[in-house]
Parts: sequence; C-alpha cells; structure tokens
Amino acid sequence: QVQLVESGGGLVQAGGSLRLSCTASGRTFSMAWFRQAPGKEREFVAVTNWAGVTYYGESVEGRFLISRDSPKNTMYLQMTSLKPEDTAVYYCAAHPGWSSVQDMGVPQWYDYWGQGTQVTVSS
Repeated sequence: QVQLVESGGGLVQAGGSLRLSCTASGRTFSMAWFRQAPGKEREFVAVTNWAGVTYYGESVEGRFLISRDSPKNTMYLQMTSLKPEDTAVYYCAAHPGWSSVQDMGVPQWYDYWGQGTQVTVSS
C-alpha cells in the first residue's frame, strides 16, 4: 500500500503561480495530478513517470509543468498563469505501471490517491 500526501495548495490571484507537491510512501512508476471542482467530474491534469515522460490535459498544457524527484518519491506541479477556472481540489494519484494516455487520463486507472489540496484562484 502506497500513501500519497499533497501539499502546497492555497489562495492566489488570477495570473499568479503556485506549486503543489505530492510525496509517496513508496515507489510507483506513474504519478499524476487530477482536479475536481464543485459539481464537476474529476479531471485529468498531468501524469509523469520515472523516465520523465509527461502528458498534460488540454486545459493546462503550456501553463502547468509536472516534474518528479524520483529518489525522494516526490512529484511537483508548477502552476502558472492561473485562472479562476483552475479553482479545484487537486489530487495526487499513482499506479505501479504505465499505459496509454487514454488509460492514464481516467481516475479509475489509478490505484492510490492522496487526500487532496485546495487551490483557489481569485479574479
């Protein structure tokens, strides 16, 4: 069993930046970020693996950067040019394998989840 702990959420003005962190209690090959706004489905944000391969959701590509410090079992999400529509609870997820972006873009593929961290972007 792998435990995931997110940190770094908070309140930021539109156009600002924020960095989220997720630390895993064990090694997992794939680590991802999802987000969920009130009344909406959980949305894929980005995923990365040990080799540094990354995929992004369309709504964040070019603004968010996912990275990973594998020796520390820690993943980051650097968020820039934040918009009010980025407001959501951000969740860290992990899986022992790697697959197609179609598979990894859905929450059901992941085995492990963090508790979430709130990001609020004010206009």
